[in-house]
Amino acid sequence: MIAAVSWVPKGVSKSVPAVADPPSKEEIEQIIKAGALERREDSGSEADDEDMDVDTAKQTDEATHALAVAEALGRTPKNNNSATKFDDIADGLKELDMERYDDEDEGIELFSTGLGDLYYPSNDMDPYLKDKDDDDSEELEDMTIKPKDAVIVCARNEDEFSHLEVWILEESDDGDSNMYVHHDIVLSAFPLCTAWLDCPLKEEEKGNFIAVGSMDPSIEIWDLNIIDEVQPSVVLGGIVEKKKKKKKGNKTLTNYKEGSHTDSVLGLAWNKQFRNIIASASADRQVKIWDVATGKCDITLEHHTDKVQAVAWNHHEPQVLLSGSFDHSVVMKDGRIPTHPGFKWSVTADVESLAWDPHSNHSFVVSLEDGTVQGFDIRAVKSDSSSDSKPSFTLHAHDSAVCTVSYNPFVPNLLATGSTDKMVKLWDLSNNQPSCVASKNPKAGAVFSISFSEDSPFLLAVGGSKGKLEVWDTLSDAGVSKRFGNYSNQNGPHLGT
Repeated sequence: MIAAVSWVPKGVSKSVPAVADPPSKEEIEQIIKAGALERREDSGSEADDEDMDVDTAKQTDEATHALAVAEALGRTPKNNNSATKFDDIADGLKELDMERYDDEDEGIELFSTGLGDLYYPSNDMDPYLKDKDDDDSEELEDMTIKPKDAVIVCARNEDEFSHLEVWILEESDDGDSNMYVHHDIVLSAFPLCTAWLDCPLKEEEKGNFIAVGSMDPSIEIWDLNIIDEVQPSVVLGGIVEKKKKKKKGNKTLTNYKEGSHTDSVLGLAWNKQFRNIIASASADRQVKIWDVATGKCDITLEHHTDKVQAVAWNHHEPQVLLSGSFDHSVVMKDGRIPTHPGFKWSVTADVESLAWDPHSNHSFVVSLEDGTVQGFDIRAVKSDSSSDSKPSFTLHAHDSAVCTVSYNPFVPNLLATGSTDKMVKLWDLSNNQPSCVASKNPKAGAVFSISFSEDSPFLLAVGGSKGKLEVWDTLSDAGVSKRFGNYSNQNGPHLGT
């Protein structure tokens, strides 16, 4: 499945991303201690857990270490049970017979074809190297990200394997398009949400990073300009030395880093004005505001009574933060005065997602588990923060939960909604009287995440339960073209129809 999709602005990616250095021995040991072995321990019985107290790595044999490193680096095969994988690696080590590695038979030339020192006078005459330069140039071309290429990052999970896929959408002069995976990033936990950010973490004017919230309480920040990286650039919060199990009845004691969430991270929002700031929503009922540059949590807000599903910064008032919860409420807070109770709106069901209108500083929409979408105008809020204001409109958008919404950043009043009913719909919200402009089943399964591009705003990325990234050129729909086609000439390129 694809749980989240994010567009990367054109031109910010390095034309040829750097390749990460191989992890050092110390980094590999840190990876093992941080999670690889721990995940294997967690699959055992409670009785086994109680006996695993300290320094498990020292008590494991070569096969266990090899499996742990392979798993941490995302190299273990899929759909095999643990026992099978363990036996395969153990047999492989046995077959290598490393203890007698140096006892070579005399007369055998290890790096020879068996014909002595036969060689070709030049590389041009070697048939095996004939096309080497062409292959290298083609490989370099495939790895090159052109300034006009669109980049989409999607968070995927399949067969208990979690990763980020970095997709390239390239458009040719004749209007044809080509999509392919440029590289991927292996994750240690099931991803739930993402947010792109350009915070200058590495002494550069701008960066190219993706923040990932997952089933773990930590938030990982990955550098998209580096491939084959095995560890994030920054980790916000998380568990100290993973889990420590101690005998105390049947309870499991967990030590968290200072300021960390204590449950899954369900929503993320980057502040475009204050570029080192990111907000997070969690199943622990908290909203946190982080300084990515220092890696610290600056503010913790506890104004909800159930899981917090989504957060969003106002586009025009960057200190104003919106949050939505399973407690059937949306709350607006000002980050400059976190002790103020803020302003609250009650809704009819669990909040699935929310978004500020980029064309207005006072309007937002919230999508709900019951299939409805409600719009609100903060100017109608009452001075008493405990008093609810009525919505500007209530739209019965889908037959089941509306998991995701996206405002078009270029076209006013154009909103996209995606639902577990497998449909994506486009709405004209003019005059607070929503009308459906287009609807489509993008064959993505239950739709979990949609996002309009800011560079080519009629392109809509869609991710869902089938795990296949889809990009819909919404302008190719007759209803959209008729209603909003006048914006197309003012806009950037879009996919051919």
